[in-house]
Amino acid sequence: MPTLTTYQTRILPEWVDYNGHLRDAYYLLIFSYATDALMDHLGMDSQNREASGHSLFTLELHLNYLHEVKLDAQVEVRTQIIGHDAKRLHLYHSLHLVGGDKELAGNEQMLLHVDLAGPRSAPFTEQTLGKLKALLTEQSDLSPPAYIGRVIALPPAR
Repeated sequence: MPTLTTYQTRILPEWVDYNGHLRDAYYLLIFSYATDALMDHLGMDSQNREASGHSLFTLELHLNYLHEVKLDAQVEVRTQIIGHDAKRLHLYHSLHLVGGDKELAGNEQMLLHVDLAGPRSAPFTEQTLGKLKALLTEQSDLSPPAYIGRVIALPPAR
């Protein structure tokens, strides 16, 4: 199975900067909407969050800007599950022109399943774990994304 397409949108005028490019913050907005869509796909939609009192919180993310995205471009986010444990989900979103192969931006995220009453970490439900395992199995033939596990640093001084 290919990565899961989680979100599609057109680049709006208010998202574009003085250079005619998508502003930095709006890349993350698009990826955030893709995370919401993934939560829906996993059965963690707004009704479930209200009923269970559980949600996902972002612990860490890395965002790589790879190519320009311009006004009115039709883009889509493709999501790959990298791994999970009982409480955490490691995922990767890639931004593409709709139907295109070139990765325009990449976003690695570590999410934590949370009981909102605390808030404190909580194990995923068996239903959610089942869906995560199924999605990970479906994507098992995908290569690891090139932009995961990166660290920001200057090269060593010579």
